[in-house]
Amino acid sequence: MTDRYSSLSDMPKALPLFPLRGAILLPRATLTLNVFEPRYLALVDHALAQDRLIGIIQPAQDAGNAESPKGKDFPLRHVGSAGRIAAFTEGDDGRVMISLVGVARFRLLGDVDAREPFRISTVDFAPYAADLVAGHGEDEVDRPRLIATLRSYLRANRLNADWDRINSATNERLVNALSIMSPYGPEEKQALLEAPDLKARAETLVALAEMELAATGEGPGTTLQ
Repeated sequence: MTDRYSSLSDMPKALPLFPLRGAILLPRATLTLNVFEPRYLALVDHALAQDRLIGIIQPAQDAGNAESPKGKDFPLRHVGSAGRIAAFTEGDDGRVMISLVGVARFRLLGDVDAREPFRISTVDFAPYAADLVAGHGEDEVDRPRLIATLRSYLRANRLNADWDRINSATNERLVNALSIMSPYGPEEKQALLEAPDLKARAETLVALAEMELAATGEGPGTTLQ
């Protein structure tokens, strides 16, 4: 799905943006969104008529507490990620379920003056060119520590997991999927998004989980021996 994007020349200069607090997207990972607001239904139609690319980005801290603030001029985070619509389903009630596959992160540059009800902004993919290389940095990930922490976290929270899928996943898919699905808040999610490489993202995941485990008495001293 994302093999068509192999160099910076394959990436657009501007993207329609879907600002959503608490949501991030990472390369070759999947994010499913239930779209129902008219402005974002229009965004989906626009993307499907173009190159299917959408920019997922969080509102800035001072944009209020709304999941997706009204209007087109509220402040945004400086880093987001482009995703390609891989599949979509239209419901009888007008809602659309879309599945996005991450392509690459971008740095936000500025808004484009457009009549559309959604935001379109110019973006720069150059700082994250390595995102276009599948599996970049996988060998640097401490997978045993990540898996051990995941087991402890799931056990402490009485959660189950499909271990066949986890064990067969590449380091990139595992780290990025866990980052997207993690139950942390907007600040932690943004830290995971902006981690400079896969190794740093995995270490951030482990650190966040270990802090939560320590707060519940399930820290490294008791479960990660």
